[in-house]
Amino acid sequence: MEILLLIFLPLAGAIIVSLFGKHQQAKTAAFIWSLLSLGFTGYLLDGFDPAAGTQFTVDFPWLLSLGSRFNAGIDGISMLLVLLTNALVPLIILASFSHNYKSPGAFYGLILFMQSGLLLVFTALDAFLFYVGWEIALIPIYFICAIWGGSNRIKVNIKFFIYTFAGSLIMLLGIIYMAQQTPDKTFDLLGFYQLSLSTSEQSWVFLAFFMAFAIKMPIFPFHTWQPDTYTESPTAGTMLLSGIMLKMGTYGAIRWLIPVAPLGFAQWGQTALTLAVIGIVYASLIAFTQKDIKRLVAYSSIAHVGLIAAGIFVWNLQGLQGAMIQMLNHGLNVFGLFFVLDIIIRRLGTRDMDKMGGIAKMAPKFSITFLIILLGTVALPLTNGFIGEFLLLMGLYNYNIWASAIAGLTIILGAVYMLRMYQRIMFGPSADNTLTFADIAGTEKVVLFVVCALILFIGVYPKPLLAISETSTRELIDFVNGKIAGGSPTNY
Repeated sequence: MEILLLIFLPLAGAIIVSLFGKHQQAKTAAFIWSLLSLGFTGYLLDGFDPAAGTQFTVDFPWLLSLGSRFNAGIDGISMLLVLLTNALVPLIILASFSHNYKSPGAFYGLILFMQSGLLLVFTALDAFLFYVGWEIALIPIYFICAIWGGSNRIKVNIKFFIYTFAGSLIMLLGIIYMAQQTPDKTFDLLGFYQLSLSTSEQSWVFLAFFMAFAIKMPIFPFHTWQPDTYTESPTAGTMLLSGIMLKMGTYGAIRWLIPVAPLGFAQWGQTALTLAVIGIVYASLIAFTQKDIKRLVAYSSIAHVGLIAAGIFVWNLQGLQGAMIQMLNHGLNVFGLFFVLDIIIRRLGTRDMDKMGGIAKMAPKFSITFLIILLGTVALPLTNGFIGEFLLLMGLYNYNIWASAIAGLTIILGAVYMLRMYQRIMFGPSADNTLTFADIAGTEKVVLFVVCALILFIGVYPKPLLAISETSTRELIDFVNGKIAGGSPTNY
């Protein structure tokens, strides 16, 4: 029953926190409740055996008239995403302490509600349950962005909602079709895995799932909602979207897309890989032209997620393991970057790089933490980003040397535009509005120190994280490859 506590603990917290209404104590209550979820995740991690397959499972009747059961559990692939979710949410809440949002009870309640939906997505072993979690996670982030976002939030959020909801409906059609093909007309994940559909059928199923996951990541050309949404959202919303929510797409590709339709993957995987690689270069080039610091990081995120997606679609151990650890690393790094930018924007009142400069002289602690986060983002050795991007590029190299060479541009281009942003913001002559820039203190210092410590620790010693997912990724790769080759693997 541990899995039920994991999923519903944040939901209970959301209900309690929402009762605080307009009282600012809601943020403290939300932070404490999120720490409970993090502590419980630590308990699960301590008892988790990476070699033992799916654990902490629960399976009981739910919507039997539809053929759906409440079936959920955690394996090595799920565990990393559960860890990411429950580690980032407390940091996101703590990072928002400097803001006094109107109706804080509703704001922080929605964050915890979204956390519950995300955990359901990462643990569901029933397709309809997975879809319910997918939609639950969308509802709170829509309201967070629409109510507490920028001046152009309504137009931007309508576009975001249309994109994601359209992708979800297409995926739902694929889920229903798959369920109708099972002997018992159920939504069980293992039942989907064991189906033997024709190449044509699997191709359509692959495309149905791919649309939903490609929009959520997002990868080229399904990315156009992302920069505007990241820019107009409140900082906590941007952190949730970039740090955790986009991982729903990459996780979905690993858990559902490729294993459910392996012959469809064999037919369309090359196209998906090509789109991911195009997105890496395209987003990196667009990032060069940005003066708005939030939009620059938004395009940087598209490039980095494109590399993660490429590592998934080459479907080998190095690529998949690189994708797993880089999902966690990207979530940590992009959270840190957006928090750094939030500090800058709150102090200076602008997102324009041309109106910044000389901050390092005024805020040395801030400049050092900013640099560490930036170096993790550009994958400097001994930072967390290095091991993930190294494995991803190795996986691409083993698949195709030219794909690896083109995808590797993300490291070169990323280093150029990120270091250029740092130079223009932190060095050079001080602008009028930077002369009184205050150094970090209080919760700002705590959040940035924790992020920097994790970046350096994972960079120096990534083995424990890689060990969590290795057995599960090996088994899933063997299963899919066996299905493509026409065998009858029994791992799943």
